[in-house]
Amino acid sequence: MTRYRTHMCGDLRKEHVGEEVKLAGWVHRKRDHGHLLFIDLRDTKGITQVFVNAESAVFKLAEALRYESVISVTGRVVTRSKETENNKLSTGYIEVAAEKIEILSQAEQLPMQVNTDKAFPEDTRLKYRYLDLRRKKLHENIKLRSKVINSIRRRMVDQGFTEFQTPILTATSPEGARDYLVPSRCHPGQFYALPQAPQQFKQLLMVSGFDKYFQIAPCFRDEDARADRSPGEFYQLDFEMSFVTQEDVFEAIEPVIHGIFEEFSKDKKITAPSFPRIPYEESMLKYGSDKPDLRNPLIIQDVTSIFKGSGFGLFSKAIAEKNSVVRAIPALGAANKPRSFYDKLNDWAREEGAGGLGYIIFAAEGAKGPIAKVLEPEKLEALKNQLNLKEGDAVFFTCAKEGFATKLAGKVRERVGNLLELIEKDAFRFCWVIDYPMFEIDEDTGKIDFSHNPFSMPQGGLEALETKDPLDIKAYQYDIVCNGIELSSGAIRNHLPEVMYKAFGIAGYSNKDVEDRFGGLLSAFKYGAPPHGGSAPGIDRIVMLLANEPNIREVIAFPMNQKAQDLLMQAPAPVVDDARLKELHIRLDLPIKDKLIEEGPVAKTRRI
Repeated sequence: MTRYRTHMCGDLRKEHVGEEVKLAGWVHRKRDHGHLLFIDLRDTKGITQVFVNAESAVFKLAEALRYESVISVTGRVVTRSKETENNKLSTGYIEVAAEKIEILSQAEQLPMQVNTDKAFPEDTRLKYRYLDLRRKKLHENIKLRSKVINSIRRRMVDQGFTEFQTPILTATSPEGARDYLVPSRCHPGQFYALPQAPQQFKQLLMVSGFDKYFQIAPCFRDEDARADRSPGEFYQLDFEMSFVTQEDVFEAIEPVIHGIFEEFSKDKKITAPSFPRIPYEESMLKYGSDKPDLRNPLIIQDVTSIFKGSGFGLFSKAIAEKNSVVRAIPALGAANKPRSFYDKLNDWAREEGAGGLGYIIFAAEGAKGPIAKVLEPEKLEALKNQLNLKEGDAVFFTCAKEGFATKLAGKVRERVGNLLELIEKDAFRFCWVIDYPMFEIDEDTGKIDFSHNPFSMPQGGLEALETKDPLDIKAYQYDIVCNGIELSSGAIRNHLPEVMYKAFGIAGYSNKDVEDRFGGLLSAFKYGAPPHGGSAPGIDRIVMLLANEPNIREVIAFPMNQKAQDLLMQAPAPVVDDARLKELHIRLDLPIKDKLIEEGPVAKTRRI
């Protein structure tokens, strides 16, 4: 293969016995048995056991090797004795008798161990990410990511899509998050923005007549970290199609998503196309979320009418005086749980900002609990019938303004489903959430704003924009959700200038604002634009699910920490050369705080 090796460390089998081979890799483990020294040699393909006899000329050299030193070993492949075979390794039936060892790089004392699954602090893992990436699980995750991307590319090309690359330095766009801005040296006081998504460019490619576009697109958003969202940057399968309806987009991407999960999911159950379509309003009612986890069998129902004017004064008064709603979350099989189960859920609900969590237990001897004591028998029966409950089940209630009651009910559904172990195991359950509202009220300003994607086509077109209450208008917008995680957001686009002007006008933009901010796209639409639409499944989240990782940083080679810092490359960092800032026409106006800052060899105080 090369001067350093004839085989990879995961390649050798019984058929290689007797051959002289040369391997190269890292010292994974060592075991000194006195007369024999064993070395587990590791590379990206696997591990081969190497042994050195005490009388060998290279024994002392091998004895002095530190873990993670890089070596090249020349030796002969021999069969392991029956009692030393290791069926957990692909190379576990052979070993290499070392005749020559060359040290290619001697490792220093390690700040973290590589040959263990032991947990290390996140800051340590990120600072020494190159060591962390050598560890088996993370190493395999990154290789899985590469395989997934290769498979996606093949599947998209097979469907007739053409791969493009769109600009990284571009203009700001209202995608719902903060932009990363890049100052222009040549144009003082002006800035580029890193793309939150290639939204306008992929639409322009449709106007250019390319018909089917895709790319594995880097996207940049200055937003806070979450378990399923990395701060700073992420990658998505960005695609767009011309002359299509919403269903055409679904039919194009469903086989790709299903195929990826079928290829890499290790025998898990997967929703087959066509994925269920759930309208946004139905999703919020039944699941308390627009990211429903369909592995959870619990269905939320509105029971406001049952409690209206009922003997349970707390709820009936809230309905009458505060316009509250009541949501019921069934708890299948929970009647046998101890009182502490209900008390702990009640305490948890208070931590979530609720006054508490009402409940009724349908036991063999009858309905039990504080609500059951005062609620009329016919209403208890109505609840049982509507929720399809039986003896042995229980039900929880949230009562509040609709928005809060809905979100809390969704959290209760998730928590109860997990506590009762009702979540379907070893399954990927997909759905589309469709019919998102086009507009919403901004809670901070009280003004109408876009709820999802500003470039979406409203259902009903221009007529709907001119005749309907904006909050009643639905858009051709849709998300792919898997196991409660949003994988993709997309839409049929607004390709008509007059509709674009009107939609942005409702959101408070003047025609001039639209022309100033989206002039390139708007101008293109005036010269013949096809109906078009697409979506953008997140690569990071797909791999996170396939790798069964709870945190997205486990499938990204060099992620930032939760504070959007790269501890390995020490970014972001101050610009220590004021001439560089002057060249970019930037003067800093930093928060007032006395702090001692190290700048080269001289420490000085600056107010920052």
